[in-house]
Amino acid sequence: MAIQAAICALLYIFFGFFDYQLGTLYAFRPLVVCPVVGAVLGDFQTGLALGASLELLFMGSVSIGAYVPPDATSAAVLCTAYVCLLDVDIEVAVGLAMPIGTILLGLGNLLQPISNWLLTFIPKFAQKGEGKKLLLLHFIIGFWSTPISFALIFCAIYFGSDAVAWVINVVPEFVLNGFAAGANILPVMGFAMLGRMILTKQLLPFYFLGFLMTAYVGVPVLGVALLSVILGIEVTKAHGGKEPKLATAEGDDDDF
Repeated sequence: MAIQAAICALLYIFFGFFDYQLGTLYAFRPLVVCPVVGAVLGDFQTGLALGASLELLFMGSVSIGAYVPPDATSAAVLCTAYVCLLDVDIEVAVGLAMPIGTILLGLGNLLQPISNWLLTFIPKFAQKGEGKKLLLLHFIIGFWSTPISFALIFCAIYFGSDAVAWVINVVPEFVLNGFAAGANILPVMGFAMLGRMILTKQLLPFYFLGFLMTAYVGVPVLGVALLSVILGIEVTKAHGGKEPKLATAEGDDDDF
């Protein structure tokens, strides 16, 4: 268990920290993290299924303005570890994902003042043209908290796994069924958050067109996606190369 917990913690560090330092490749998303963790723990198929479910949940959870979304990477690593190591149902793990991400976000916020203090050195180094110090500071800010994050993920798996197993055995079945029902609702919430940002009165007809094609015509999701690419290209041409205006945080309700 200790080796598996250490490997999962290292994967969290790689996906959660290196990805940002390398230009935000979005490898930290559950769709990528869960299958990798599942493969390392010997159950790639479960990791793939869990990654798809968690990606739906966190799809609309993005940073906008002052809003910082829950930590999707920690939720992906821990939920996959609990499913693979403890045989926790995927539905229960999905129900635990948002609380886990929120807790890790709160712990990260406690460390943020130190990063803010380090950021104050950037203008000083920039004014003096000290590029090497700026580069070093970039990696210091990105990685100084990695030992703490490693310890948190390791302990959450190594020590917390027994606690999770105990909770699963003690909690009444109807509560676990509630988690399963909530897990089926959470992806809808993720889509709703995403739709609130991108749907306008110009785009709504295409949204319902995709729904009708899937629900009544039987077109698979891949077919709808390919058709949407073609329609997107043609609509962009019709607007003279200009993309349709998206909804904003302040005025999205007015677009309807």
